[in-house]
Amino acid sequence: MSLQDILSKHVVQAVKAIYKQDLPSVEFQATRKEFDGDITVVIFPMLRVVKGNPVQIGEVIGEYLLEHAEAVVGFNVIKGFLNVEISDNYYLHFFNRVSTDPDYGFVTAKPEDKAVMVEYSSPNTNKPLHLGHVRNNLLGYSVAEILKASGKKVYKTQIINDRGIHICKSMIAWKLFGNGETPESTGLKGDKLVGNYYVKFDQEYKKEIKNLISEGQTEEEAKKNAPILKAAQEMLIKWEAGDKETVALWETMNQWVYKGFDVTYKNLGVDFDKLYYESETYLLGKEFVTEGLKTGVFFKKEDGSVWCDLTDEGLDEKIVLRSDGTAVYMTQDIGTAIQRVKDYPDVGGMVYTVGNEQEYHFKVLFLIIKKLGFEWAKNLFHLSYGMVDLPSGKMKSREGTVVDADDLIEEMATTAGDISEELGKLDGYTDAEKQELYKAIGLGALKYYILKVDPKKRILFDPKESIDFQGNTGPFIQYTYARIQSILRKAEVDVNAKLLADNLILDQKEKELIKQIQLFEEVIQNAADNHSPALIANYTYDLVKEFNSFYQNVSILGADTDLEIQFRVQLSKVVANIIKNAFGLLGIQVPERM
Repeated sequence: MSLQDILSKHVVQAVKAIYKQDLPSVEFQATRKEFDGDITVVIFPMLRVVKGNPVQIGEVIGEYLLEHAEAVVGFNVIKGFLNVEISDNYYLHFFNRVSTDPDYGFVTAKPEDKAVMVEYSSPNTNKPLHLGHVRNNLLGYSVAEILKASGKKVYKTQIINDRGIHICKSMIAWKLFGNGETPESTGLKGDKLVGNYYVKFDQEYKKEIKNLISEGQTEEEAKKNAPILKAAQEMLIKWEAGDKETVALWETMNQWVYKGFDVTYKNLGVDFDKLYYESETYLLGKEFVTEGLKTGVFFKKEDGSVWCDLTDEGLDEKIVLRSDGTAVYMTQDIGTAIQRVKDYPDVGGMVYTVGNEQEYHFKVLFLIIKKLGFEWAKNLFHLSYGMVDLPSGKMKSREGTVVDADDLIEEMATTAGDISEELGKLDGYTDAEKQELYKAIGLGALKYYILKVDPKKRILFDPKESIDFQGNTGPFIQYTYARIQSILRKAEVDVNAKLLADNLILDQKEKELIKQIQLFEEVIQNAADNHSPALIANYTYDLVKEFNSFYQNVSILGADTDLEIQFRVQLSKVVANIIKNAFGLLGIQVPERM
C-alpha cells in the first residue's frame, strides 16, 4: 500500500469519526520546500463535506493522524494545507522491501488477463525507413514495453504496405533504368536500392509531364498521360491479375526491402511478434461488409457502392466498398483487426501507432468495428503522434529529401564519438569498445530526445542538441548510471544484504531520493494508461537530478559509519537499477562505464 493510500484511509476515518461525514476522496500534493513535511493533505476540497475553518480542520486531522497512523511523526498547518512528516522507519522499511527486488515497479501479467496488440512501423516497401518511421518505431516499441511492465500481456505487430501503385512505381523504374542491378552488385542495402528507383520514377515522371506540356497538353492532362505513370498503372493491373513475371519481380524487390528493414530494426533495437502483409490482407473485410448490410450497419447507394452512415456520431458517411466491388483501406483495416483477434484469441484491445494525420480514419474504424458488434472495439486506441521536423525543413520521400534512418543512426554514433573524444574520458578502452559505447550513447540520445516529448506534440529534432552530457538528455542520464556503477565497483560492502537500520537517521537528501524511488510503480501505471513514454523519460530525469543532488551533498563511501556507507551504497544501487529498467522501457542501453 502506498503512502497516499495509507494516509487517505486514515484521513477518511478521521472525518468519519470527528465530523460524522463520508469523505469521497483525499487530495495530496508535494510539500513545498520552504515548509517542514514530506507530503501535504489539501484541506480546501474537504470543505464541500466538512464545514468550518480550514486551518482548524487541518489541526484536528493532523492530531488524528499523529495518534492513529504509525508512519506519521509530526505535522504543521499552513492556511488550508496540512503538511505531514513521515518517520524515517517508514522510508527504511519501504527501502528494505525494494532494495533486493531487481524488478521493482514491474507487474507480472496474469494468464487469465486479456492481451493487447500494439501495431507500429508499418512501412511501405518502396523506400527505406526515415526519421518519421524512427519516431513511430520508438513510440510503438516503448509503449509495448511499458504496457508489459504494467502487467499486460503484449503482442507487437506491424502491417507491411507491400502492394499498390507506389510499389509499382519503384518496380517500373527499376525495369526501365536498373540494368539488372541488385543489392549485391551495388553494395547497397535493398531498401535503399528500391528507394532510389522510387525517386528515379518521380524524376522521370516530371520530365515527361514537362515534355507533354511543351507539346500542347494541359498540366492536368500531362499528369494523367505521362507514359511512365501509365506503365506503373498497367503493372498494378497485371499484379492484381496474378501475372507471373510481374509477381516474380514484386517478390524479388520486396525481399530486398525486407532484408534492409531487418538491418534497420536490429540497429534501432525494435522487434515484432507477428508480421501482416497488405498483399495478404487487402481482400479481408469484404465478408463483414456483406454481414453488415444484412444487419443495417451499412447501406448501398444507387451506384452499388456500400457506405456506413456515421452522421449521428458527429462524423459523415464513409465508403467501405466501391461500386465495382473493390475494397478501400477502411475495409481492409476492419478485416485485419478482426483477423488479428482470430489469430490471437486472447487479444482484448489494440494500439495503433500512426501519425496524427490519420486521426479521422481511426475514429471511423473504431466506430464501425463497434457497430459490427465486437466487444473488444471499446479497447482500441490510436497512439497519435506529431511529425518530426529538422532544422532544414520538411522531408519528402519521392524527392529524396528524407533523413534516412540508417544514416541518422550512424551520424548519431559519430557525433557521440566526437564529443566523447573531446571530453577525454575513455582511457583504457579498445577501439571496438569505443565504437559500441558511441553507438549506445548516440542511439540513447536519439531515443531519449524523441521519447521525452509527449507523443501528440510535433518535434524539431536537432541531432547535436540531443547529444549533450548536461541537462534533460539521454547521455546525461547514461553518465549518471555509469557514475553509480563506478561507486559500486569501489564499494567494499554487500549490496544485497538486508539493511538492519531501524535506528538510522535519514539525511534529508536520502529521504528525498527514496520518495522519488517510491513514485516509480505509479509512473509505470500512468505511462501505460496514457500510452506515454514521456512520463517514464521525465521521471528518470527527475530521479537522476535527485541522485546527483544527493551525491554532491552527502558522502557515500566516506560516510561516518559502516551502516551509513552500506545504506548509501545500496541506495545508489537501487537508483541505478531503476535507471536501467526505466531506460529499458524506452529501448535505451545503459553503459557500465563512460
